[in-house]
Amino acid sequence: MFSHHHHHAAGRGDPSRGGPFGRDWPMGRGGRPGGGGGRRIFDGSELRLLLLRLVADEPRHGYELIKAVEALSGGAYAPSPGVVYPTLTLLTDMGMTEEQAAEGTRKRFAATEAGHTHLVEASAQVAELFARLQALGERHARTDGGPIHRAKANLRAAIHHRLSGSEIDADTLHAVAAILDDAAQKVERL
Repeated sequence: MFSHHHHHAAGRGDPSRGGPFGRDWPMGRGGRPGGGGGRRIFDGSELRLLLLRLVADEPRHGYELIKAVEALSGGAYAPSPGVVYPTLTLLTDMGMTEEQAAEGTRKRFAATEAGHTHLVEASAQVAELFARLQALGERHARTDGGPIHRAKANLRAAIHHRLSGSEIDADTLHAVAAILDDAAQKVERL
């Protein structure tokens, strides 16, 4: 019970759950602008550098950049279109990126020579930003625990299936309870 309560308490201010990103960041998933005191994952200049690095690797659309950041963070963080597109416009205004001739309506962004030069100058900060994304992903993997969710759902389904028949006797109930108690003790000893 405690862990469930703790999970909710952590959810409110935890930026990896789409929580408060600061006043000037549009909120996703029902958050209020400026709600709570959570630190933004990246400030404006950091996000500019991150997106610049990604389009320097290969020209990309805004949507591809959102997906790339999400992939780098192991699904822990995806910047919203309301942040990414204005940042790309700003980078273009600064002469760091340029829009490529697009097929269809989507604009693809690429780094300019000035953008590449800026990345060389800021390489230490760029490395730090990527390390932060990776750490965010690792923390997300630990706390979100995909394999654990799968195993718990599997266990719940097995118990439900085994105990839903009409001919359940006390011995079966005790046997299932013993297996669960045994598993709990093994987890505690890890």
